[in-house]
Amino acid sequence: MTTDPRMALRYDPDWRSLRRHRTPQWFLDAKFGIYTHWGVYSVPAQGPNATWYPYNMYREGTPQFQHHAATYGHPSTFGYKDFIPDFTGAKFDADAWAQLFQRAGARFAGPVAEHHDGFALWDSRHTAWNAARMGPRRDVVGELAQAVRRRDMRFMVAMHHAENWWFFPHWRPDLDTADPRYAGLYGPPHNQDFPPANAAWDAQDKPSKAFLETWKAKLIEVVDAYQPDYIWFDFGLKAVHEQYKQDFLAYYFNKEAAWGRGVAVTYKWDNLPPGVGVLDIELGKLPDQAYHEWITDTTVDDGAGWGYLRETEYKTAGELVRYLVDNVSKNGLMLLNVGPKPNGEIPDQAVHVLHGIGDWLSVNGEAIYDTTPWWVYGEGPTQMQASGAFSDTKEKLAYTGQDIRFTVKGRALYAICLDWPAPSFTIRSLAALYPGEVLSVQLLGADGQLPWRMTADGLQIERPAHRPCQHAYAFKITRNTAM
Repeated sequence: MTTDPRMALRYDPDWRSLRRHRTPQWFLDAKFGIYTHWGVYSVPAQGPNATWYPYNMYREGTPQFQHHAATYGHPSTFGYKDFIPDFTGAKFDADAWAQLFQRAGARFAGPVAEHHDGFALWDSRHTAWNAARMGPRRDVVGELAQAVRRRDMRFMVAMHHAENWWFFPHWRPDLDTADPRYAGLYGPPHNQDFPPANAAWDAQDKPSKAFLETWKAKLIEVVDAYQPDYIWFDFGLKAVHEQYKQDFLAYYFNKEAAWGRGVAVTYKWDNLPPGVGVLDIELGKLPDQAYHEWITDTTVDDGAGWGYLRETEYKTAGELVRYLVDNVSKNGLMLLNVGPKPNGEIPDQAVHVLHGIGDWLSVNGEAIYDTTPWWVYGEGPTQMQASGAFSDTKEKLAYTGQDIRFTVKGRALYAICLDWPAPSFTIRSLAALYPGEVLSVQLLGADGQLPWRMTADGLQIERPAHRPCQHAYAFKITRNTAM
């Protein structure tokens, strides 16, 4: 077996050393993954963002506070901890989840191992507030790690636990969030004299050494117990002391030599220096091709619900297929969230969407997996007006058959039309090809070669009469590379 020489690198806990780490090829080739927001917040299942229910239920004036008071009583009498017995996981089936994610075409998958709420989904010695001891009474992370790998996918975990420091109002003595008995869930009581000035964290309210030690210890515990191929960090990473970030990343990156495989890390905003990991753009898109790898995390619901909501609209499979195609053409990947019910069932609407994505990838996957961007991402009349983080909640684009995205693999150039093109259409970007460079044109999912000719305007293709799939259509252009 040939060992990647990068596996022999030894990483030190400083940025210069950590920048030598390279994102593994398996991650760059995978393009599409699925993760789950499943936790105690799945019980109230009240939006607009289900995972922020525990934050908002304690804050007067929010819709979640009003819902909580009307449904369960004032949070001084029914706190977030009181939802845990109803987080049963009675129908949680890790193998069924993994089978569904594989059916959807995901190449990596896994859970949010701990959200801002402080409830861990693995059997942890660092907190008693975990799914192995309460609620489902199962090691959710461990079961999913085994199930995902049995399906030949890479295993990931998402870690949000840095945000737990400021997530609950410790300055409210009338609430259970300030009670030291529940500090393992709500975080250690601090800043009890006044609320932070910032909705997220106050610049002066930095996590304590004890909190940071636990933050790192939980990560190391997950790494040692489950060997995740990929760790996704939420924005609370910014508030973690720099040395703790360096110490953990060196620990994780050095596991490559022991495990014999590359590991990936993603982060948001400016939470890590450039080159240390892959940038994640939450609910985001880019208007043009990027010259660095990036990933977006979006969610199957039509908004920003993230966890399970009893009442919500869902994106369509076509919308997410086009999202994936657009990202891949621009040097990006897509991570899609699914929010299971508190009993562990995945909602039927989400299953339907995932099946639709998988049906498309079963026909067109060769134009997505293991590809690289071309020198131009695409062409067409439909242009993004909103881009960057949260842009997919601000704008829905109606793509046409003239909107085309490109990917490349070996001698194949894939031109993916984001809707069914005209019977005879021209790809103008391909006017840049040399005479004699095009050898053949096929439509993935259809039999035979298609008529084509080079013109001064580009490559003109005669498409077949019948569609081989839905949503988007990948034309495979085989090129002569020996000029």
